[in-house]
Amino acid sequence: LDLVPCQSQKFRAEIGEDGVVTIFVENKGPFNFVAQKLFKKPRFSQIHLEEFGSFIWQQIDGKRTVKEIADLMHEKFGEKAEPLYPRISMYMKTLVSYNFITLIP
Repeated sequence: LDLVPCQSQKFRAEIGEDGVVTIFVENKGPFNFVAQKLFKKPRFSQIHLEEFGSFIWQQIDGKRTVKEIADLMHEKFGEKAEPLYPRISMYMKTLVSYNFITLIP
């Protein structure tokens, strides 16, 4: 909870009018190149974050700790965010596993 998440510069993210965050991931590599040319597959995949994820993503500024983001989440969503710490820990692990963020001490 004392780690500071930082968004990766490898991905582009947009915030829609409804507050939903969409992360754009470029499909690279030879297989994706062929799929894009032959099967008209998109160059970018879009990952739409849900309500909690969009809120968390918008709080990641490279300065706030995971605990501070969790506290902000509790302020905004109240009991709806529970179980808060296990939920945000799992969410951060998922973002790290996809290289969307890094966690720094």
